[in-house]
Amino acid sequence: MKEPSFTIGVEEEYLLVDKSTRKLASSPPPELFKACESALEGRVSPEFLKCQIEVGTPVCSSLQEVRSELGFLRKTIADEAAAFDLAPIASSTHPFADWTDQPHTDKERYNEIARTMQVVVKRMVICGMHVHVGIEDEELRIELFNQLAYFLPHLLALSTSSPFWRSRNTGLKSYRLSVFNEMPRTGLPPGFNSYFDYLHTVDILVRAGAIEDATKIWWDLRPSDRFPTLEMRITDVCPLLDDAMAIAATFRCLCRMLFRLRRVNQGWRQYSRFLLAENRWQAQRHGSTARLIDFGLNETTAFPDMIEELIELIQPDAVHFGCEADVAHLREIAARGTSAERQLKLAGDIPEDGQIPQDTLVKVVDQLISETQQGL
Repeated sequence: MKEPSFTIGVEEEYLLVDKSTRKLASSPPPELFKACESALEGRVSPEFLKCQIEVGTPVCSSLQEVRSELGFLRKTIADEAAAFDLAPIASSTHPFADWTDQPHTDKERYNEIARTMQVVVKRMVICGMHVHVGIEDEELRIELFNQLAYFLPHLLALSTSSPFWRSRNTGLKSYRLSVFNEMPRTGLPPGFNSYFDYLHTVDILVRAGAIEDATKIWWDLRPSDRFPTLEMRITDVCPLLDDAMAIAATFRCLCRMLFRLRRVNQGWRQYSRFLLAENRWQAQRHGSTARLIDFGLNETTAFPDMIEELIELIQPDAVHFGCEADVAHLREIAARGTSAERQLKLAGDIPEDGQIPQDTLVKVVDQLISETQQGL
């Protein structure tokens, strides 16, 4: 069986904040986006809300290329925004923004989404990180797609950056996922018997007029409708570039690990989406302190132990791709926690669902600004 290219590309969404007030920039000047477009030549795009901006790397063959591109994209956005006293934060929620104050981008696609989804989409003051991995064979793409669902909660637990919402401690490490779950066609993807089965399922919705195409399917993992890739979408966006790189490297290695099994007529055991949804919830609720269930043993595993098992599982693939250091960085995430843990530590002893003082929230935003640009 021919090995896929396993090319990789990463998309990140950022929130733009006012450096003076630390509030979201609800209506940033059009000149800012024009400047970003000019500097980044097609690697930046507006998002649904005006306070958001999205970047995407080109198709890359190595993690070193991805790191270089993401670093350049983050720095360019930060430099251009600074001219307007704004800054990007690579965080999946803003700690005290009110979604009712955020206008959406006046673009036909977004206007149609607003008309169709109503208040559900207007609450989407959230950002994520998407990782594409190139798998050219359509049937293989679906086979790996079915098996990768098992690992999605692990990736979420490594990425959480959205513990606060409208000045409150949500008690969750990824509140973004709760907001996003209100949208249709989200969550863990179903399994499919074949690529034809997948196409047929999408075609039913298209013919019925429910969706225009598969880009309106927003599962945690999906076959891309535009590229011959699997697109991982479950993760929060990470303020620290090193964390983002570790997660991107891990997803790519998981794809190759499952391909190695397939090449010798083996596969990862598949479990019901009901069981996987429990791990998804544990990761959403607890982040890097979660105990995820090992369904083979029917017992939970502490996060550091889970990380060691994961690293061992994909070590041959990390060596193949030359990203051993990126994968080894998972240990650091496990040791010091994700952005959600750091935000909560800075906030101090705030009860779950507790109101957070404004001066504390400002410090959280400052931390997010600093971490987003760290090491660039």
